[in-house]
Amino acid sequence: MELGVYAVVGIAVIVGVAYFSRRLGVAAPIILVIVGVVLSYLPGVPFIEVPHEIVLDGVLPPILYAAAISVPVVDFRRNLGTITSLSVVLVIVTAFATGFLLYSLLPDLNLAAAIALGAIISPPDAVAATSIGRRLGLPPRILTMLEGEGLVNDATALVLLRSATAAAAGGLLTPWATVTDFLYAVVIAIVVGLVVGFVTVWVRTKLHDPVFDTAISFAVPFAAFMPTEYLNASGVLAVVVAGLYTGHASPRSFSAQTRISDRINWRTVQFLLENAVFLLIGLEIRTLIEHVDPTILGVWDAVGIGAIATVALVGIRFLWMGPLVASLQRRAQRAEKQTYQMSLALMYFRTVPLRSSFEARRLRRAERLYDRRRSDLEQLRRESIDWRGGLVLSWSGMRGVVTLAAAQSLPEDTPYREQLILIAFTVAVLTLVIQGGTLPALIRLLRIEGIDQAQDHRELAELLDEISYAGLAVLDDPNETLGSTEEIDPEVIERVRQASFLRAESVWERTHELDSPDETSLRSTPHHLYRTLRLAVVDAERERLLEAASRGAYPSRVLREAQSMLDLEDTRLRPARPSH
Repeated sequence: MELGVYAVVGIAVIVGVAYFSRRLGVAAPIILVIVGVVLSYLPGVPFIEVPHEIVLDGVLPPILYAAAISVPVVDFRRNLGTITSLSVVLVIVTAFATGFLLYSLLPDLNLAAAIALGAIISPPDAVAATSIGRRLGLPPRILTMLEGEGLVNDATALVLLRSATAAAAGGLLTPWATVTDFLYAVVIAIVVGLVVGFVTVWVRTKLHDPVFDTAISFAVPFAAFMPTEYLNASGVLAVVVAGLYTGHASPRSFSAQTRISDRINWRTVQFLLENAVFLLIGLEIRTLIEHVDPTILGVWDAVGIGAIATVALVGIRFLWMGPLVASLQRRAQRAEKQTYQMSLALMYFRTVPLRSSFEARRLRRAERLYDRRRSDLEQLRRESIDWRGGLVLSWSGMRGVVTLAAAQSLPEDTPYREQLILIAFTVAVLTLVIQGGTLPALIRLLRIEGIDQAQDHRELAELLDEISYAGLAVLDDPNETLGSTEEIDPEVIERVRQASFLRAESVWERTHELDSPDETSLRSTPHHLYRTLRLAVVDAERERLLEAASRGAYPSRVLREAQSMLDLEDTRLRPARPSH
């Protein structure tokens, strides 16, 4: 009963804060942390301390999986070098740098334990930064970098934490043993993640019941996490790999109904779990303060050390980002040169007679590779990152979920354990409130040009034209498509053709409106008139359906079927609303 009350109150707070955060223009995680601190000090609220296993083993896998399935693998591949730099190399450098800082500030703390705490506070959480960035229209490439960093850096930090904790206990005695342990954890995680992703995708393609499919999808992150952890590898990285594979395979392997269901289900799971963790950070502050022994190190001393560590983390990230942005510009120049050289090579080989089918296949592979590189180059040109993007990336270093759970996983015999946990929480709260609170102002001040909606709609319209022409080609011989020799009514074929044209036409209308906004002309466009009239028809039909249901004139199963048909058409006709 008591647990149910907490769950209802927690969900109500999360949804209420998320709703009002849009109006306030502040990321929900920031408000949730503050609300959590306030709630923890209300009379009658008990001390709250959630075991770290629940967050690390029960909450983190679905959060990462939900994020991974929504990240396009193409974008992840295009920015793999930058993501690796931020999520692996920078995390390691930050962990050691802050570890040495903490080692110098806390005399009774050994170096390995200090590096363990450095690993805990080193990985940023991308939730607050990406939510702010989407709302303010940050360039997609910056959002991809932040999302990719947030997916992989948790794995790096947790593997490093495990190695540092083992070293503190005398388990790993040489740097070579630590490196070997790290590589083993990464390789095994990638293998297990790919196997789990492949197997679960194959199983789900054999299921034609959405309930069964959804049940399997909820089990995937744990199916990847548990065996990998059993093998002493990185379960977190295995979950990310399984999620990336599933998201990449989804368009070819899953039905449209499955993809829509997955998107809604996992967005809901991600929304609740992510925000619950930030609320939990605030709620646990009071408990942490009560556990601190002032005879060893006082609360304000620990908070002060946390503030010093926060300054160090921000400084390290800024120092790292300068050379990284410069390397991105050099990479773009190299890509220009390599793509040009490849185009010259292809022009030459196209003039050479092909002597075998093997050479023909090799030429086709080279042409596909060239097309991919040229597309990558066009994206680099369009979404190049300058010093302004580097500043946003530098300031997007808020800490979150892993810092919360990993800090509480420190062994009980660790010196300053309660103080170290408070230091980690201080870093998380300060980065969320200060960096997260000022990030919107920084983005507006820098005037970074984000998504060009007119250009996006223009490209969408061109894409719809391209796929429509390919799709309508099947109407050239409709009898072959239907497997029938009977004559087909031309009116039926024309209705099918017009449905494709209408879809592309609606996007072109929206493109013209963005190029030259005119509300009056928009309302007179054919598709807008069609959609408005058709929605009015559907609304009238729904009213009549409700009236029929109230009379009990039809069986409930028939009413449900009619309701589903109206819902599908209503969803198709109404413009999509922005998500949280």
